[in-house]
Amino acid sequence: MSQVLLSRAARLPWQQQLFCANTSQIESRVRLPSVEIKTNPPFDLVVRDHGPAVLRMCSALLGPGHDAQDAWSETFLAALRAYPQLAVGANLQAWLITIAKRKAIDALRTKHPIPVESLPEQEASVDGFDDLELLESLHSLTELQRKVIGYHYLLGFPYADIPAFLGGTATSLRRAAADGIKTLRKELTNSKDLS
Repeated sequence: MSQVLLSRAARLPWQQQLFCANTSQIESRVRLPSVEIKTNPPFDLVVRDHGPAVLRMCSALLGPGHDAQDAWSETFLAALRAYPQLAVGANLQAWLITIAKRKAIDALRTKHPIPVESLPEQEASVDGFDDLELLESLHSLTELQRKVIGYHYLLGFPYADIPAFLGGTATSLRRAAADGIKTLRKELTNSKDLS
């Protein structure tokens, strides 16, 4: 009698599930909706993907060298401690740049100059103009122009991401950067012509 039931069950697909001895056969036929759990990427990937931008930010604020590398290390140590509490889907690069900026400021505050009797004389010219001229030209820009140029050209941020740091719109920040670059070119060309 049981063989008759099993042979009939083999012919009827809906009854076949009732007589399966192996539950994996049933589970393979039943489709459950998949639930995707979103998490932040592993921290080593965050370091690999955003490390160069953080180092550029530290180098821009502290100059190239060991101070920038120390600030970079401190940035990622602080980020590692805070990473588990970071909201899923947060802008990781903006978060890391903010930490780097604060670590660089801390490094500048703690840095004490060491007095020396005299400094060695050094030639300070690059491609026909002095760094001092460039620095003076940068100071003639507005603060917004300097920041947008730094974020876009030094750190490599697209204009669409910069409003997260500075506010405003991508269009207005692109315009500020274009005006700043135009002013820099004009001033550096004028100073080159005068010399």
